[in-house]
Amino acid sequence: MTSEHVYAGTALSSVSSGLDEAVHRCLVAGFEGTTTFPDTLKRLVDRGLGGVILFTRNVRDAEQVRELTDALRAIRPDLLVAVDNEGGGIGHLVGAGAPEVPGSYALGVADDPDLTARCADALAGHLATLGITATYAPVADLQQRPDNPIVRTRSFGTDPALAARHLRAWIAATEARGIASCAKHFPGHGGTATDSHYDLPVDPRPYDELRVDLEPFRAAVATGVPMLMSAHVVFPALDANRPATLSRRILGDLLRHDLGFEGVLVSDALEMKAIADHYGEAAGARIALAAGADQVVVSVPDLEVTLACRDAVLDALGTGRLAEERVREAAGRVRRLAERYAAPAAGPVPGWDTGAGPEAARRAVRSRPVPPAVRGVHIVDLFPPPHPALNWGGEDLLTELRALDPTACGTAVGGEPADPGALIDGILHMSADAPLVVATCDAGLHPWQARFRDALLARRPEAVRVDTGLPEGGDLCSYGRGRVNLRALAEVLTGA
Repeated sequence: MTSEHVYAGTALSSVSSGLDEAVHRCLVAGFEGTTTFPDTLKRLVDRGLGGVILFTRNVRDAEQVRELTDALRAIRPDLLVAVDNEGGGIGHLVGAGAPEVPGSYALGVADDPDLTARCADALAGHLATLGITATYAPVADLQQRPDNPIVRTRSFGTDPALAARHLRAWIAATEARGIASCAKHFPGHGGTATDSHYDLPVDPRPYDELRVDLEPFRAAVATGVPMLMSAHVVFPALDANRPATLSRRILGDLLRHDLGFEGVLVSDALEMKAIADHYGEAAGARIALAAGADQVVVSVPDLEVTLACRDAVLDALGTGRLAEERVREAAGRVRRLAERYAAPAAGPVPGWDTGAGPEAARRAVRSRPVPPAVRGVHIVDLFPPPHPALNWGGEDLLTELRALDPTACGTAVGGEPADPGALIDGILHMSADAPLVVATCDAGLHPWQARFRDALLARRPEAVRVDTGLPEGGDLCSYGRGRVNLRALAEVLTGA
């Protein structure tokens, strides 16, 4: 018997149907399936589930996604269907024909808010065709530390004024399509040296230094962003005891009172180790809602985790550990959000500018002096394995180069090789007298790349250096590893 049925004969059976529905509205669930979905999910939706979040596992092609979203709304029309849709290498809709848009850092380098709006419009227009009406984007974090492992090129940059103007452009363009945007991760994840997917980060800066990170969120709130997402980060200057997702001081005093946010506050995924390993997903759901969150996200497809979170909230209501008024307040915000965004727009979706993303990527690459073009290069592309929670598809620069110059060749190295010395010897033998290009992606975070690059450059000092993450002294930088970023690099390298 699953936890779905535990409360049938307990005191909690006295919970009114209205309160039961309110509890379910406070949940967002991930699930398995492309054309069908589990009966457990159907029952959750029928009882009022507030939203679902789609991932690559739910995507085969555009027609299939639209049929899936229609089928979900056939159960309950006010169900919010959401997806992470930041652009760049972070996206789950490649199989559904997603527009090619660079990540936010490249948009910040180009620094043209109108261009950012065109890119956001393309992403939102595509969502509208799929029946997806909420996106957990844009990222409002500032990239504060060179050793930050998770924000990086997902951010618009380091300058709060720059980030604010691009957030305003993104949010307004998304809103114009009838899609709900979500600025994340409040009050900022860019000042940490730990990825909250793997552990509980701490941002030790004093309040005076943290204030700058709040400015992009203030801009988002002033622009009318309908959702914000919390960070699983401890800020001792704000609350020494709990991460932001679980902190009444941060979610209530700071966000609701000081920033005046009245929309829906969504937690980052509760199965992330920052919460799961330190509190547990179920306790995290209860504490987050008590602290001021309106929806908690469980993105793993194991619906038993979602049910455990639901049951923990019901149990807390029954024992008085969670106030009924708090749950009804949260559910009311979600209900109002659904009234605005749950139903897809009727009629054909207007087209979008397919050239905006490539233009932005090119402008970012060409923002600095570029080396002379060369043909027939041997490229060595070094990059880390894909992050398990961020659906970067493992695109490589060699593929993009060969599409423009069939005489190009090389090696893509996705992760630290077992015998780097032998691989280096082989690369130097294969490249012979061909021009050599050595690309790295965040070598400062992945020292094996720096060692590999430096060993190659010691024997081929004339090689062109390329950075595909943040700038690290290379001759070229793409500011991201999305396919459109790498294609813009290839165009410069080959003179296309």
